[in-house]
Amino acid sequence: MTNKIVFSEKQRFKKYWVWLILFGLNGLFIFGLIKQVIFGYQFGDKPMSDIGLIIVTILTLLLSILFFNFRLETNIQSDGIYVRFFPFQLKFKFYSWDKIDQSFVREYHPIGEFGGWGIRGFSRNRAYNVSGNKGIQLIMQDGSKILIGTNKADEAKDILKQLGHLTTT
Repeated sequence: MTNKIVFSEKQRFKKYWVWLILFGLNGLFIFGLIKQVIFGYQFGDKPMSDIGLIIVTILTLLLSILFFNFRLETNIQSDGIYVRFFPFQLKFKFYSWDKIDQSFVREYHPIGEFGGWGIRGFSRNRAYNVSGNKGIQLIMQDGSKILIGTNKADEAKDILKQLGHLTTT
C-alpha cells in the first residue's frame, strides 16, 4: 500500500470576537499613532511617548499577523496521522497506527475539557484545535490521549473506517 494522503484538512481560527478585539486594538493604536506622531496632538489624557506608541502599535499588528497565520493541518495517511499547528510547529507531528490503540470521532467541549483553543496540554492528554467541537480522538497504547479538532467529522470517520482504524465507542 502506498503512503498517500487519504484525508487532508486545514483549519484557521474563526472566532469572530478574537478578530473584533484585534481589529479594534489595531484601529485604536493606528489612530493614536497618526494623531500623536504625525499630527502632533497628544493621544489620551496621559499619553505615552511617541516611541512607546510606535512599539505598541507594531506589537499589536504583529499579534494580528500571528493570529492570521495560525492554522491546524491534519493529514491521515496509510501509516498514521500527521498533525501540525503552524507557526508553533514547523514539522508535522506523526502518530503511527502501530502506537494508536483506539481512534474515533467524538464531540468535545474546547473550554471545559481543554481550557480553550490551540495546542492544549503537554502531558498525557493533548488537544490540537482551532474551531468547532468535533475531533478525532486518539488513545495511544501507553494510555495517553490526543484530540485533533476537525470540521470534517463525517469524512474523517469514513476514512478511519476505510483504513480499518475506526474504533466503535
